[in-house]
Amino acid sequence: MRKIIHVDMDAFYASVEQRDRPELRGRPVVVGGDPAGRGVVAAASYEARRFGIHSAMPAARAARACPDLVFLRPRFDVYRAVSRQIHAVFRRYTDWIEPLSLDEAYLDVTDGSACRGSATLMAREIKAAIHETTGLVASAGVSYNKFLAKLASDVDKPDGLYLIDPEAAPAFIETLPVGDFHGVGPATERRMKAHGIHTGGDLRTHELHELVEWFGKAGRHYYQIARGVDDRPVQSRRERKSLGHETTYASDLTSRDEVEAALPPLVERVARDLAARELAARTVTLKLKYADFVQITRRRTFTRPLSSAEELLGALPGLFDDTEAGRRPIRLLGVTCSGLQARHGVPLGELDLGWPSVG
Repeated sequence: MRKIIHVDMDAFYASVEQRDRPELRGRPVVVGGDPAGRGVVAAASYEARRFGIHSAMPAARAARACPDLVFLRPRFDVYRAVSRQIHAVFRRYTDWIEPLSLDEAYLDVTDGSACRGSATLMAREIKAAIHETTGLVASAGVSYNKFLAKLASDVDKPDGLYLIDPEAAPAFIETLPVGDFHGVGPATERRMKAHGIHTGGDLRTHELHELVEWFGKAGRHYYQIARGVDDRPVQSRRERKSLGHETTYASDLTSRDEVEAALPPLVERVARDLAARELAARTVTLKLKYADFVQITRRRTFTRPLSSAEELLGALPGLFDDTEAGRRPIRLLGVTCSGLQARHGVPLGELDLGWPSVG
């Protein structure tokens, strides 16, 4: 039986800022773009979250939700340095580490000898060592696969530690709302509910052929995770060929203005992933799915690598010009970077391709 730990730093960017600026402790803090522009929230402190503020929210909306909100620009060099400290703690326990971003990672400690081989005790020690080393708080989930370990890390946030063992997994999944399943977005959640699937228990009642018929290849994944099955390994040495994010919208985007407003949160997420891995990209791909489910992609390769959100946004207008955005309703947008290479201090602001900057 595998032993997997998922470690997730609590409100990472905002917590680093509150650590380094004691006067901000206990105050609602957001790290992200300028609320006077088109910036978005990259991270929100727990004090800010009480006002309904969350990552990817437009900064202007966050400012309206909390007039006393403190806005700070990201300091990625600092966050990367702290992330390296955290990973040094991980390496005391295992070489099998799969980073998901600067602030979270999977650890496979199946063969770990620390703590008499107890993954739960290792997770407790890791949390304590991170706090001692960085002054920051982490939450950890422990289970026998990645799917359940990630769910477990969300249970008692902040500063949580939760175990889902094989005996507890069926009951845990039984009552879990399908919207809380990682990989089930809002559109898929609505489709599941249309079939009477509201919880993991409901999902488990359906046969594989039904789920494949309704959800395509993803149906096989849903069938397995409803039964607590996830065989994906912790991949500690992966060569990433691309990084991207996409969103399916509850309401179709019918105007160019709506599309432009929807892009910055997507691009910010891609830029954060690039920064977390210290990568830049030469190729940017735009993905659109129209309301009638027709899907298209448009791609452009640049002579110099791009890495910041501003540069990625600057790459998109020409791609949109070759679509029917604003003339046909759009249900999904995606942005992917490929042609990845090590980042070597690519300067900002060298592209001026006619798109508003983030923040």
